[in-house]
Amino acid sequence: MHDLAEGLAHFQQDVFPAKAELFARLATDHRPRTLFIGCSDARVVPELITQREPGELFVIRTAGNLVPAHPGAAAGADGVCASIEYAVAVLGVADIVVCGHSACGAMTALAEGRDLAELPAVARWLRHAAPAADAARREPRALIRANVAAQLANLATHPAVARALGAGVLTLHGWVYDIPTGAVERVEPAALAA
Repeated sequence: MHDLAEGLAHFQQDVFPAKAELFARLATDHRPRTLFIGCSDARVVPELITQREPGELFVIRTAGNLVPAHPGAAAGADGVCASIEYAVAVLGVADIVVCGHSACGAMTALAEGRDLAELPAVARWLRHAAPAADAARREPRALIRANVAAQLANLATHPAVARALGAGVLTLHGWVYDIPTGAVERVEPAALAA
């Protein structure tokens, strides 16, 4: 916690004053153009990878960069669905990026068929990657790519996304970020069938 407190002090004393004008504008103006859906993994920092300033990305981070298919009208509250709906229908983002990454713990667990009996919530969550696991035949690199494609397909089931895609005002992008090299491979939704 001491490191976090030191970082906060540095932000308040040095970083914030240098960007005071930006933060003053952001206090009343929130218009990100991109929804970035990435993994919760601490090694994958959307703003760092894309070199974006505060306010430029609307970010959702989930284990395995998973996006559940839209559950329909009868389903209960879901933070991922609500964030997607808000980003598309209210903020009017023009692009959505789903970003997987190398050495993903969630995808590695699936690829290796790890016993997740002691992690029941994780096991239930990873079911959202089942189509990718089936398509990739449990090879981790292929699974990471197939998972990004599967999550792009899941995004298209969300009504706000489907409407924006149909109106031609939204584009979906799939990326796989390689941690040791910084390279980014693009993935098309059709890659699921490959």
